[in-house]
Amino acid sequence: MMDNIATFQHYNFPTLQLSNYISMPKYSDQLNREINLPAAPNRIISVVPSQTELLFYLGLNEEIIGITKFCIHPQDKFNVTAKVGGTKQLDIDKIRELKPDLVIANKEENERSQLEELMTFCPVWISDISDLPGAIDMIERIGIIVDREIEAKVLGGAIAGLFNKVIIPSTNLRVAYLIWRKPYMVVGKNTFIDNMLQKCGLLNAFELERYPQVDNGMIIAASPDVILLSSEPYPFKNKHIDEFKKLVPGAIVKLVDGELFSWYGSRLLHAPAYFENLHKTLNSSKS
Repeated sequence: MMDNIATFQHYNFPTLQLSNYISMPKYSDQLNREINLPAAPNRIISVVPSQTELLFYLGLNEEIIGITKFCIHPQDKFNVTAKVGGTKQLDIDKIRELKPDLVIANKEENERSQLEELMTFCPVWISDISDLPGAIDMIERIGIIVDREIEAKVLGGAIAGLFNKVIIPSTNLRVAYLIWRKPYMVVGKNTFIDNMLQKCGLLNAFELERYPQVDNGMIIAASPDVILLSSEPYPFKNKHIDEFKKLVPGAIVKLVDGELFSWYGSRLLHAPAYFENLHKTLNSSKS
């Protein structure tokens, strides 16, 4: 989940230098930064919703001491775990007060300046994901650093197996995937959601990079066969369907579960079946 999607940018984070801890076990995050820990972490703060759900799935019920207000799954853990702000508006003082021995973050969902501030007093592991292999790599790397290597490998293998089993043929349907309203923002190339659209057999109607802001004219010019309205970060509802049907009368307009397109942790177990059903629905609507 993303609480201020307009601020998405790419950053080059500094490598964490802990010269006094050379003898400690070394781990690498997805930015190829070395993370040094004396032992398996037992006070973990996660500031990315999909990775929070993953950590609980791996059984770290006692180790997770802080999450963001958007880390809504699993619900029972959300209700009882300390909140440390939003993904892009972290409460640094609260995190410092909780004394974590590891913070798990993401290059895209979290703000560089805040992550660098966190690095001054605790190790920060950062993911960087744009496709399914990157998601599985993240799962397995996190499993290693939190001492759940076997569980993470089993999960990664299960996800890969499900995606390999549910092979959805490519279609010629061009899709506009909307993530924001006022202003409109769509999913562009080189994003995890774009990779998931490909898994659905769909073609992205927008060649622009990342998450471009678009206007009515740009959506009309893209001439999408399908317009998908995501449930997050903007909560599109049924009332918005007519808005896009008027804009592109020939397009199929459908609400979709944004978590199954954008959450790159254990929720991926449910994505292949959802994509298969969506593919069937869109094909039957177009025929």
